[in-house]
Amino acid sequence: MSDSHDEPSMPQSSPRQLIVEDRDSYTLAVADHGVDPAPLPTSAAKGNQVPRHAKPVDPGTFTWRDFVLWCGVPVVVMLLVRILLIGCYTIPSGSMLDTIQIGDRVAASKLTPRFFSLKRGDVVVFHDPANWLGGESSSSSKGDYLIKRLIGLPGDVVECAGAGQPITINGVAVDESAYLKSDVQPSSFAFKVTVTAGHVFVMGDNRSNSADSRYHQDDGQHGLVPVSDIVGVAIFRYWPLNRIGLLDSHHEVFDNVPDGNAS
Repeated sequence: MSDSHDEPSMPQSSPRQLIVEDRDSYTLAVADHGVDPAPLPTSAAKGNQVPRHAKPVDPGTFTWRDFVLWCGVPVVVMLLVRILLIGCYTIPSGSMLDTIQIGDRVAASKLTPRFFSLKRGDVVVFHDPANWLGGESSSSSKGDYLIKRLIGLPGDVVECAGAGQPITINGVAVDESAYLKSDVQPSSFAFKVTVTAGHVFVMGDNRSNSADSRYHQDDGQHGLVPVSDIVGVAIFRYWPLNRIGLLDSHHEVFDNVPDGNAS
């Protein structure tokens, strides 16, 4: 029996263990250099890569189609709105003071009277029916347009007993202080007009300086404006900037006026 002791033998690594250890060492070395050792996505592994011949889209390219889409279409839309829906006018005279000042620019809706009914109090823009511009103190406007307030509708009887008296419509007096120029009378002289079918009776808010329906009783239409000559109702002042805002029609002034056809 020998006294010598056998040294414990080291476990032998299998070939498979050596391969795993080498792979782990390589993975740690790669990761240490900041490379993600994660496997590729499944789609890439299946060969769904972007073809080499595909060209990336250049986000900075601006084509003619883009120009038409972003520039041409808005211009066409604005032109259609301007031609069919909105009219813009510069006021050359003081016949509508203090509601509208000389030099103001207003926008008018062309939907009235084509699609909506006219109402008493509407500020209407219309073609000069019988050389009324010759009577305005300033008529240097482009075109033949005038702007006044609609007072009488077809069938109405509009009259005034003279200086110091109110305007009456179908026998009912109306208080026009909401829009008349201060210190100006409803009319400085008496008149009486029956509005015929297809026409309206108009007056300026500055009655002392407005060659309106009162002054043209001998123009062949008794001073009335054909509805067909009305191009729109002024609804908005867009210039000057410090007075931008809506134009009030003051329909409430005529709330108690009965229908002219029934009076």
